[in-house]
Amino acid sequence: MAHVSIYLNFMGNAEEAFNHYKKVFGTEFSNPVMRFKDMPPQDGAPPLPEADKNKVMHVALPILGGLQIMATDMLGSMGQKLIEGNNFTISLNPDTGEEADRLYNELSEGGTEAVAPHDEFWGYWGTCKDRFGIRWMFNVIKQQQ
Repeated sequence: MAHVSIYLNFMGNAEEAFNHYKKVFGTEFSNPVMRFKDMPPQDGAPPLPEADKNKVMHVALPILGGLQIMATDMLGSMGQKLIEGNNFTISLNPDTGEEADRLYNELSEGGTEAVAPHDEFWGYWGTCKDRFGIRWMFNVIKQQQ
């Protein structure tokens, strides 16, 4: 079923923050924490530095009213830098790739920093910053076989 989450970016302390949030909200992670070392090798991508392999690639935690917060660690080794304004994204999880494409096409119009939805190892994913400066992510998670 379609849902919306808020995606947070951290500079190496996502796990610490989410362990704190887990205690505050009295909930458990939705899935096991995914680490960058769990990611399949990407063609043409440089090897991941040892110091980054255990950083959080993805974590999700239900909080209040059915809302879920998710997060990742930004990697300085990949040229990523945390600044106010890029530390959160609204993550839309529509039911179909067609709906993800429609939302992406309308929200990215006139925007910047766009990556059109495409297949990734976990599902169908894309992102953009709209013309108002709001970051959006589109995720259609692959169904488990």
